[in-house]
Amino acid sequence: MELDYPKQFLEIKGKPIFIKTLEVIEKVEKVKGIIVVTNEEYILKVEELCKKFGITKIKEVVAGGKERQDSIYNALLKVPKNTIIGVQDGVRPFIEERYIVESYDKLMAEPKLDGIVVGVPVKDTIKVIGENRKIKTTPNRETLFSAQTPQIFRSEILWESYKQAKEDKFIGTDDSSLVERIGG
Repeated sequence: MELDYPKQFLEIKGKPIFIKTLEVIEKVEKVKGIIVVTNEEYILKVEELCKKFGITKIKEVVAGGKERQDSIYNALLKVPKNTIIGVQDGVRPFIEERYIVESYDKLMAEPKLDGIVVGVPVKDTIKVIGENRKIKTTPNRETLFSAQTPQIFRSEILWESYKQAKEDKFIGTDDSSLVERIGG
């Protein structure tokens, strides 16, 4: 589907997808503030839509970057230190409150954990390939999960993982891959 505008503005029952996502997050009592990242040219539109649909926990709408990772980095610059950060893809409106609450509670209950990633078991058969696209191995599905959002982290570890990735010019596939990379 080719659009003239970002997919987060597609509507479901009269509301942009990102608003549907924010409505779920807004209901979570433990969430004290939300930072939204969008293309610079859409900042005012996002602010207006948040106001129109009663999203009150917005602390700031910030400009995204070239890559998703750059966008999250821009948001991290606005987050207070020593806090819990949840990263949610704005075009995933079927998030459930319980995933946010359960992830937060588990992270708070276990001080040694750096973060929590929601995941679903992989049902497909996955192949690892090598040179010339030759199949090397088939991992056991029992050990594979597809990472989803929200991904919830302690701010210190997430910030450190982003700084290290930036220094190394490393682009990860998601936030948890950056945290894993530094041993979290």
